[in-house]
Amino acid sequence: MTALIYLIPVALALGALGLVAFLWSLRSGQYDDLDGAAERILVDDEEPPAPTHRPSRSARN
Repeated sequence: MTALIYLIPVALALGALGLVAFLWSLRSGQYDDLDGAAERILVDDEEPPAPTHRPSRSARN
């Protein structure tokens, strides 16, 4: 039972810390554009690199 004297305040402090971190992320704009990140992964802005010629196995021997 004496362990609860330590565990309950630690649990409350961790919960409060998580709440503060969540509120900070809301205020800093972390959740402003959720659709943009989902659509940005589908857009291919860069061209693929040019293929490099690899010698065949018979040419390496």
